[in-house]
Amino acid sequence: MISTMLLLAAIAAQQAPSPTAGPPPPAVAAAVVPRTQSNSRPEQISEDLGKKLLQVRRIYVDTFGDDTISKQVQAMVINSLSDSKRFIITENKDKADAVLKGTGLEKTSQEFHGMSEGTGVASAAGGHHGSVSGSFVNGTGSVVGSSSGGFAAHAARIDDAVASTETINDARVAVRLVDTDGDVIWTSTQESTGAKYKGATADVADKISKQLLRDLEKLEKKASEAPSQTVQAQ
Repeated sequence: MISTMLLLAAIAAQQAPSPTAGPPPPAVAAAVVPRTQSNSRPEQISEDLGKKLLQVRRIYVDTFGDDTISKQVQAMVINSLSDSKRFIITENKDKADAVLKGTGLEKTSQEFHGMSEGTGVASAAGGHHGSVSGSFVNGTGSVVGSSSGGFAAHAARIDDAVASTETINDARVAVRLVDTDGDVIWTSTQESTGAKYKGATADVADKISKQLLRDLEKLEKKASEAPSQTVQAQ
């Protein structure tokens, strides 16, 4: 009897429902950190700007200022760029590939130069000799004397002085070339105190034009060497 009751209890225990398990814990999503796009390398930026500079053919030279000196600098820069035969200088800003902007300054100063030379010669000489002899006896006697002397002097002086005032014109110009996207693709700062056959303003404008041409020549040379380097790498 007892064994039968124990068997029935065991069967009931097996058929009893298991306790309801709670809802599974929510899955923890892995944190996803978005990758921020890194800035372009300086080499890439320089290469991109160089490509833009090589495409410039038509330039509009913007005003450098309303004063007389600034207008003169602007005119000199226009003439220098036009004489280079590399660019078309346009008065229509909308048709330009790039705009040249800048500021110019011309300063005039004076320098005083003085020089003096002097030559002097002097000499002196002198001498003297004298003697007296004699005798007196009872109010009578004789006196004999002699004297000699001499002196000589020479002097000479030559002075020469020269004074002059020199006027120096000092010109400084800072320019930047801006493309149609508003990017500054080239900059230069030049200064001059004048050349042998031209003033400071014309000389500094000529330096700006030559610097731009030199930079373009370097970019063209680099661009022409790039394909050959790629072929060799393959």
